[in-house]
Amino acid sequence: MKKFILIMFAVLGMAFGAQAQKAQLQIGYGGYTQMDATDMHDGGAINNAWGALTAGVNFKVAPSFYFGASYTFSSASYKHSDDANAYYHVIMLNGRYDYYRNRVVTLYGHLGIGVDITHMAAGDWSKNKAYFAFQASPLGAEVSITRVTSIFGELGFGAQGLLQVGARFNL
Repeated sequence: MKKFILIMFAVLGMAFGAQAQKAQLQIGYGGYTQMDATDMHDGGAINNAWGALTAGVNFKVAPSFYFGASYTFSSASYKHSDDANAYYHVIMLNGRYDYYRNRVVTLYGHLGIGVDITHMAAGDWSKNKAYFAFQASPLGAEVSITRVTSIFGELGFGAQGLLQVGARFNL
């Protein structure tokens, strides 16, 4: 686990050392996540899940390629032996490839891999567990509103959701 996190930071450090990049901040919301669809809470049936909130930074490292990191938070209540809660903290490295672009619309694919730290709690019992996290979104669209602001939507599956929507800000 420690080696994986160190490798993630090393790769992110290489992105900072790359030629003059343009940074892009993003925030988004996604519904029906990897955590809701798979057993990332030690069994039991999900009672209530609200989706995932994601914040990230991307750097343009080539004309059509972005690389960056993101943090995603989600939670769910589930039925185990008692009512329990799971809190998901996901850290991922993300790559995005623009395969069509004009002045207003950009179509792209996005792939992310990382780690999910799940904190499970019920009453006075609690436990942390780590899982592999990913996001595969082959269809993404970004629409520029101004030179600085754009909105986006992605269809795919993973820790950031089946359908993710949000805003990006160019720095």
